[in-house]
Amino acid sequence: MKYFLLIVCSISLVFTSYAQDKNEQSIRKILDEQIKEWNNGNLDQFMKGYWENDSLVFIGKNGPVYGYNNALTNYRKNYRDTVIMGKLSFEIISIKKLSEEYYFVTGKFFLKRTIGDAKGVYTLLCRKINGEWKIVVDHSS
Repeated sequence: MKYFLLIVCSISLVFTSYAQDKNEQSIRKILDEQIKEWNNGNLDQFMKGYWENDSLVFIGKNGPVYGYNNALTNYRKNYRDTVIMGKLSFEIISIKKLSEEYYFVTGKFFLKRTIGDAKGVYTLLCRKINGEWKIVVDHSS
C-alpha cells in the first residue's frame, strides 16, 4: 500500500509539472511571437499576445492606458517606423504560477536601434481566457 501511494503521488507530480510546463511554454511562445512580429515591424501582429478587451491595462512611463485599442494606438504613435522600433529582445527573469488562470512574468526588454538603444523592465499578468493565454496587464518602464 505504501508503494502504491508513492507511485500515485509521483504520477500526480509528473502530470502537475507537465501542465505547469505546458502553460509556461505557451506564455513563452506568446513572448517569442511578439519579438518576431516587433522585429518584422508588425504592431498589429505583435498585439495578438494581448487581451483584445477594454479591460486590458498597459502601464508605461506616462501612466496607465486602458483598453486594447488605446494600447495599440499608443504603440503606433510612439513607434511609427522600424527605425524607432529597432530590434526587440527579452530576458525573462521569472514566470510564476499564481493560479490555474493566472501567471506573473517578470523580465527585461532591450531595443537595439540606430537612433540609440533602449532598455527597461516589465511585469506581465497573463490570464487563460477561453483556453488561450493572453497578457491582461503590462507594466513596462
